[in-house]
Amino acid sequence: MATKSFETEQDLIREKKAIERFVSIFKGSFEKLSPDDIDYKIFDKSGTLIAYVEIVGRLKNISRAYQLPISISKVSKLWSKRLNPTIIWACDDGIIYGKLKDLKGEIRIGSAYDTEPMAYYDKQKALKYIRYV
Repeated sequence: MATKSFETEQDLIREKKAIERFVSIFKGSFEKLSPDDIDYKIFDKSGTLIAYVEIVGRLKNISRAYQLPISISKVSKLWSKRLNPTIIWACDDGIIYGKLKDLKGEIRIGSAYDTEPMAYYDKQKALKYIRYV
């Protein structure tokens, strides 16, 4: 399986755990997309494509995960898919997720990620939480 050059084996394990937990909510399935694309296509239990998902690793517990970051380039790619674009932050103890169209955040340039434009999301009603079992 081809992977993004900056993703470690631990990153991929975290990502897979997050997507499996997410689709377990509705007994759906997923398909990994190419390394140059966003992360996944999401299917409902009958196999119908229902969404696209980008997963962002967050090396913190849910309670300490805010502000939630994601690169603007990923937001743009995800939005271009149009079909229920969803972001999942994979935390140590579970996932935080929300539909991109419902999220309100701020954009900043320059951060721990050098000078890449980043979006940051505070706690809000549009974000949902699921702990790992």
